[in-house]
Amino acid sequence: MAGLFITFEGGEGAGKSTQVKRLGEQLQARGREVVLTREPGGSPGAEAIRKLLVEGAASRWDGITEALLHTAARRDHLVKTVWPALEAGKIVISDRFVDSTVAYQGYGHGIDQAVLGALYRAAAGDFRPHLTVIIDVPLDVGLKRAAGRGGAEDRYEGMDRSFHERLRQGFLSLAAAEPARCKIIDGTRGADQVHADVMAVVAPLLV
Repeated sequence: MAGLFITFEGGEGAGKSTQVKRLGEQLQARGREVVLTREPGGSPGAEAIRKLLVEGAASRWDGITEALLHTAARRDHLVKTVWPALEAGKIVISDRFVDSTVAYQGYGHGIDQAVLGALYRAAAGDFRPHLTVIIDVPLDVGLKRAAGRGGAEDRYEGMDRSFHERLRQGFLSLAAAEPARCKIIDGTRGADQVHADVMAVVAPLLV
């Protein structure tokens, strides 16, 4: 595909959404065609599934059910939004993608990574992001930020502390396993400094 696919990952309250928006604005200012999207969501069908995943009680679904719902949403997102934009040569920036499933359902809920891998291959084949930016913050910082957001989409924030500890380690493990694709950025600093670091890792892909 001719376009560029960049994903942002991290735990609750890491600041991903802010950085997705800022990167999109910066690239648009440089004359690039940009599509900003998110998971779960990013297409009408996937947005309908999103409500099932991010609203309600933390105990609403078990890990396997979550993984199946995320996979269904991901397939629709790819077919309806991501792949057409990439075919058109656009830069697609997604707030979360498959690494969140690996971290949340795999490391967080303990679902076998082989199962998650099979689900991903069924939905996406061998398609992968060109770059994944993982914004890392200590657990207390992220959960405090997330608690201050309010709103109905707080189901994952309601998971217990040990769950959030496991998913943070999951993201760090992913970055260690795929250092060429995954870049860790310290999210404890101001948004301007984080954005500067994001631009530094994105720049090599823009030549």
